Amino acid sequence: MSDRRVLGVRITPLDERRWHNFKRNRRGYWSAILFTILFLASLCAEFIANDKPLLVSFDGGLYMPVFVAYPETTFGGDFETEAEYRDPFVAELIEENGGWMLWPPIRYSYRTINKDLPVPAPAPPSAENWFGTDDQGRDVLARLIYGYRLSVVFGILLAVASSIIGVAAGAVQGYYGGWLDLIAQRVIEIWEGLPALYILIIFSAVIVPGFWTLLGILLLFSWTALVAVVRAEFLRARNFDYVRAARALGVSNTKIMFRHLLPNAMVATLTFLPYILTGAITSLTSLDFLGLGLPPGSPSLGELLAQGKNNLQAPWLGFTAFAVISIMLTLAVFMQEAVRDAFDPRKTFQ
Repeated sequence: MSDRRVLGVRITPLDERRWHNFKRNRRGYWSAILFTILFLASLCAEFIANDKPLLVSFDGGLYMPVFVAYPETTFGGDFETEAEYRDPFVAELIEENGGWMLWPPIRYSYRTINKDLPVPAPAPPSAENWFGTDDQGRDVLARLIYGYRLSVVFGILLAVASSIIGVAAGAVQGYYGGWLDLIAQRVIEIWEGLPALYILIIFSAVIVPGFWTLLGILLLFSWTALVAVVRAEFLRARNFDYVRAARALGVSNTKIMFRHLLPNAMVATLTFLPYILTGAITSLTSLDFLGLGLPPGSPSLGELLAQGKNNLQAPWLGFTAFAVISIMLTLAVFMQEAVRDAFDPRKTFQ
């Protein structure tokens, strides 16, 4: 079988075998599709759940509050502050001039408080709030959509950054070996022995935790996961004939490492990547559950779990958060199984 191109991308027989093995794992294949669909839908959260209309027609003009913050005076109001489109007064101003508003399916953002609840918050599921509200009157479904996006984006960024650092460190150790490898191994062993949770608690007491702050702190302790497998691959392959031939031809060490040896190590890296993703999501959820994660008010699945623990009379809080987290992690694990099968050299093309 020879190479072929699909949409300008060169597809080798090895790529076809891996794709076939990935699709043959039906559970992982459909989990990957469902995980991707849910993630892409969450990226459009502002168009699904928002307290601002998608489109406003007023006095012959069209306005898009999702992208632009319009003051109330734009629609004939009295204040220069941003218009509150859920306010009946603003709605009447727009309708009096023959205007209209196109709303998203859920008229709440993750921070919007429903001030017209018929019962004290947390309110049970209803036609207005499909999954009920939390103990501050915020729509649970809207917070789930935004929280899903936040968790997956956090996990992907942490997994990619950890992989880059871990692969680079393992490549340098495995290729050069000797004292460099020995000293680096001892440093990594000491680093992995540090109590990460206690350090996180200390950091949260000193600085205000945020998205990028937590990402940086967790990155300090997550990059070591790939060092061992990449180091072993480089140690094994650094004396192969093609590497020695490239070295004899004057090819630089950097080019040998990242052009000739790295593709072999990427198999193990891609296999471990979904595990790092699920670990990152679990870490963020755990920190938010303990109150050491994102700032208050952030769309956090862990914070919703904590609300379920603190409000046992509102079981919908804990059940919905648990269901979303379970589905998310289950899909990621099944997807990892399919990736593992795809890169398993023992599984041949049939």
